[in-house]
Amino acid sequence: MRFGLAFASSIGIEQEQALAVCRTAEEAGFESLWGGEHVVLPSTIDSPYPYSADGKIPAEPDTPIPDPLIWLAFAAAAAPTMRLGTCILIVPQRNPLVLAKELATLDRISGGRVELGLGVGWLREEFDALGVPWERRGARNDEYVEAMRALWAGPHAEFHGDFVDFDPVTCSPRPVQDTIPILVGGDTDAAISRAVRIADGYFPGEGDLERLEGLVAKVRRACEDADRDPDAIEINAMFGAHLASPAEGVEAMESIGVNRAMVPAFAFAGDGGTDRLAEFGETIASASTTRAR
Repeated sequence: MRFGLAFASSIGIEQEQALAVCRTAEEAGFESLWGGEHVVLPSTIDSPYPYSADGKIPAEPDTPIPDPLIWLAFAAAAAPTMRLGTCILIVPQRNPLVLAKELATLDRISGGRVELGLGVGWLREEFDALGVPWERRGARNDEYVEAMRALWAGPHAEFHGDFVDFDPVTCSPRPVQDTIPILVGGDTDAAISRAVRIADGYFPGEGDLERLEGLVAKVRRACEDADRDPDAIEINAMFGAHLASPAEGVEAMESIGVNRAMVPAFAFAGDGGTDRLAEFGETIASASTTRAR
């Protein structure tokens, strides 16, 4: 099993913090660094947060949430062997041509290490603040992905859809990778369907092992129904619920087919955080990688 440091950008806000987080994770055996996203947090939120029992997002209005792509560009230089991903980027909120350029540039300058974890968004008030339609955001997301892949595939790309429409254009540089891997986040049937249709990986927010196992089983069944190899969908899963007994958590997650454990960086915030991060990496992440070999 591989280990990613999820939401690393949220504990590495300042330059020295970010350097310490990136370098400690790399030295300790983590395989990837991940940044989350909200452009803004509205002062009043009525939309239910889907990953907590009370429907409230575990953040204050002034909780720092750096732009993930800019942060990952910093991380690319600070930790030159690690993969770089978003967990998650709210694709329907962005211009797909600009986003295609940003992701391709990051992939090029990092030597082909980028993964795009995406979601369609749950926070209607944020869409409203950005002036982006909330309705049909799922269809908008899927079309944006299709348009970006067309731009990454080669010069003189054109696309004509409901949300994106352009005559032949060239977006250069293009990614080092043949195409940037895409992970779909979310626990809903729609998210699972999207992962099977357009993605290389699936990243649910669920931390409970039993419910996670059920989601993984749904993905596999959906793949079989779509005549797609279930093993072609990489499973990424949050590791937060297992931090009390991480060795047992690794074994349990491996048993249900998780490929990458996403360890929440918030566990390593505050005084002594980098020491705790180093200890976790050396005792759990490095040991698991060695055992897998």
